[in-house]
Amino acid sequence: MNQVVGIVGPTAIGKSELALFLAQQLDGELANADSRQVYRYMDIGTAKPSPEERASVPHHLIDLIEPSDTFSLALFQRLAYAAIEDILSRGKLPLLIGGTGLYFWAVVEAWHVPEVSPNPDRRRRLEEIVAEQGVEPLYRQLQQLDPEAARKIDPRNVRRVIRALEVCEATNTPFSQLQGKKQAPFDTLILGLTTSREELYRRIDERADRMIEQGLVAEVETLAKMGYGFDLPAMSSLGYKQIGQYLQGEIDLPTAIRQMKFQTHRFARHQYAWFHLNDPRIHWLDIQDDFRDQVLRLAREGLANK
Repeated sequence: MNQVVGIVGPTAIGKSELALFLAQQLDGELANADSRQVYRYMDIGTAKPSPEERASVPHHLIDLIEPSDTFSLALFQRLAYAAIEDILSRGKLPLLIGGTGLYFWAVVEAWHVPEVSPNPDRRRRLEEIVAEQGVEPLYRQLQQLDPEAARKIDPRNVRRVIRALEVCEATNTPFSQLQGKKQAPFDTLILGLTTSREELYRRIDERADRMIEQGLVAEVETLAKMGYGFDLPAMSSLGYKQIGQYLQGEIDLPTAIRQMKFQTHRFARHQYAWFHLNDPRIHWLDIQDDFRDQVLRLAREGLANK
């Protein structure tokens, strides 16, 4: 039966732990939908599953590319469908763990994603405009070319603004018109984890401290020594950017950790824009409740009904 269980929610909420539990109970395998866990060597700062966890349950779509490689939504979608088809073909249950809303919904809603290769020269020129004038000129240009795409894209998300302009210019078609939806080749039961903002921030802060204890500074330093510059998109992600600033002498370590926590709080709030609490497709569960028996029953009944 072509059925998939999706697990969504903000960062540090416990999606991976729940996915492991369900995989063990329901004979499943995990498929990652986190845009940072696709990079090799970036383990601590992306909260990748441990080697022990990966040995206990098969994981897919992790460690796909180098930190310097370009990775697109279209490529992720194609790889995700291949992984899900492979899991289903062996009679297993795919569990899609969605930390990145863009990746998760592109798979579950079967978006038509434009296959437009990045244009490094054009992208560099647009990035220079942002460095000199801010993102506002590019966002205004996007509003003129594609008001619908501009409405959906947070102007602070510079990479998405640039990508939308890139696609518009390459295809002479509004980016939003190229992102239609098809019928996904499977049914999806979506489980969402949530909690109070205070508890979520506490979990985020604890995990940030744990990453430092586990050696995040050394991990970032090693990446830099391997030749991965701090200007790479992968190295400008949460945690890596702040620790990179510390290693370059721009801020001290306590400041880097505080900024890492603050920016992760902000990112978690933004994730709720992708996973709405009033979305009827998502079965929300508060992690402060004793929910494991409930979620197992919900998954079994939901899969049986589908």
